[in-house]
Amino acid sequence: MSQTTSSAASESAPTRIGRRFAELRPAGELGLVAYLTAGDPSLEASREIVLAAVEAGADVVELGVPFSDPIADGPVIQRASERALRAGTTLSGVLDLVADLRRTSQVPLVLFSYFNPILQMGLETFARRAVAAGADGVLATDLTPEEAGEYRRVLRGAGLDTIFLAAPTTPEERIERVAQASSGFLYLISRTGVTGQRDTLPEDLGALVERVRRATMLPLAVGFGIARPEHVRALVGQVDAAVVGSALVAEVGRAASGADAAKAVAALARSLKSAGVRAARP
Repeated sequence: MSQTTSSAASESAPTRIGRRFAELRPAGELGLVAYLTAGDPSLEASREIVLAAVEAGADVVELGVPFSDPIADGPVIQRASERALRAGTTLSGVLDLVADLRRTSQVPLVLFSYFNPILQMGLETFARRAVAAGADGVLATDLTPEEAGEYRRVLRGAGLDTIFLAAPTTPEERIERVAQASSGFLYLISRTGVTGQRDTLPEDLGALVERVRRATMLPLAVGFGIARPEHVRALVGQVDAAVVGSALVAEVGRAASGADAAKAVAALARSLKSAGVRAARP
C-alpha cells in the first residue's frame, strides 16, 4: 500500500480536522488534541470547559462518550465516565452537545467512544445525527480495522473521518491496515496499557513513529501519558499533534464547579499549546 493510497480519502474531501492539520504543518507547529469526557460534571459544564480549552489553544477536541465498562481507560477517565453517567449523559446527549458547540465554535470535534453505544443507536442513525450536529470524526477505541468494514463505509460515506489506533506492539502489516482504515489523523498510543499521566515519554516512541510514517502521509497524533509541557516539546518535529486527556480530565475532577474546571483546563491547555509553539520557533 502506498502513502498516497492510505490518505487519499482524507485528501480528496478534507474535514475540519484535515484543514486544521494543513494549517499547522507549514508553521511547524505542534497541534494540541484535547480529550474531555462529555457530561463531566454535566453537559452544560462540558460546553464551557470545551470552549475554554479551544480559547486556550486546543486545535482538535475529542469528546469522550461515557461508557460503563471503559477497559482502555485509566482511573482518572474511568471516574470521569462514572460522574458523567450519574449525571445522565448519553450518546444522544453528547450529540446535542456537539450541535450546541457548533453554534459558537468551528473547532474540529471528534467523538471518542466505545463501539457499543454507537451500535445501540444504529450506524446509519449515528452517522446521520453526528453529521447533522457538526461532528468531524469518530474514534471507536475498541473497534479494530478488521471488523470495521461496515462502520467505515457508513461513516466515511456520511463525510466523517474514521480514526484508528496504532501501538508499539502493532506489527508492520497491521500498521498498514490501520493506516488504510484511518482518515483525518492516525492516533499513536505511546505505550501499552491504559490511559493515564506518566513522568516521561517512552524511549522507543521514535521507532514507532518511523514505522508508521512509512505507511501513511496522514497526520500523526501521540497520546497516552502526555501531560506536561516538556512532553509536548519533546514531540515537536516528530509528530503532528499531542493528545492530552487524563491531565485535563483530572483538572475537571479536582474543580469545585464547572466554572473552576473551565479555568483550570484553560490554564493547562494554554501551557501545553505554548510549549509546542515556542519549541517550533527558532
